[in-house]
Amino acid sequence: GILTLLDQRKIPTIVVINKIDLAPSATVQDVPSKTQVVRLCAAQGIGMEALHEAILRSLPDGYLQEPPLLADLVQPGQMVILVVPIDKAAPKGRLILPQVQAIRDLLDHHLGCLVAKDTELAWALMQLKTDPGLVVTDSQALASVSKIVHERIPLTSFSILFARYKGDLMALVQGAMAVDGLKPGDRVLVAESCSHHPVQDDIGTVKIPRWLNHHVGGQLRFQTAHGHDFPEDLRQYRLVIQCGGCMTNRREVLSRIFRAQQQAVPITNYGLLIAKSLGLLERVLQPFPEALAFYKENSK
Repeated sequence: GILTLLDQRKIPTIVVINKIDLAPSATVQDVPSKTQVVRLCAAQGIGMEALHEAILRSLPDGYLQEPPLLADLVQPGQMVILVVPIDKAAPKGRLILPQVQAIRDLLDHHLGCLVAKDTELAWALMQLKTDPGLVVTDSQALASVSKIVHERIPLTSFSILFARYKGDLMALVQGAMAVDGLKPGDRVLVAESCSHHPVQDDIGTVKIPRWLNHHVGGQLRFQTAHGHDFPEDLRQYRLVIQCGGCMTNRREVLSRIFRAQQQAVPITNYGLLIAKSLGLLERVLQPFPEALAFYKENSK
């Protein structure tokens, strides 16, 4: 049949069975194993989230090509400073993926960068004859770095770069703004796309809860999801905090954002949440004029 022919030609196909409220057991015969089947009731909105996720999974990889990482944020000839703390979480003998990708993105666009630890940042700035076009820091060093980098110099974090690169920056900024509505006792989901062994003072399980509890003025109830263990039902949470997503693809992060939006649950990411809890969200959005304008307009 037509489904077999589409499968043989490797054309992504979704079979949609509508009106399941009238025919709960309706099926389609001879569906190839790789063909997605979605059951829904369009009139009641049942199954629409599953259809959206099926469409995302079916799209060609090129269709969801990531936007530029950071090269479009600076002018030709400008230098970028990348602030890379070396602490207990830093892998021995190498840099983490976002840092490597940032360097490669700049090199691919014929731009240069200066890489320095946070403890050498002041010295690094003094080596430049002119202000850098951008300073990018690890989110965990944002508080100290923001005191060193003059406000005239654009500043952001690797995680915020990835909010745009792997997800939807505007949606995640909106989620960060929901922090002000949290109250002690609220449930918060911390979602990490990879599984790793937490180190002492781990960012997801220790630092973010500490910063957020301090911001809220009381104890929140945190739950952590690793890898693919992202809950289907998010309605018990007042906020979802997604990691930067460096070890997953844009399709997966967008799917998580959509799922949260469909259930009216705010979702943000590590870098935006940290900046918000430190009172620095407006500062780190300066390199992104559209997102900055959105934040200013909606935080009045």
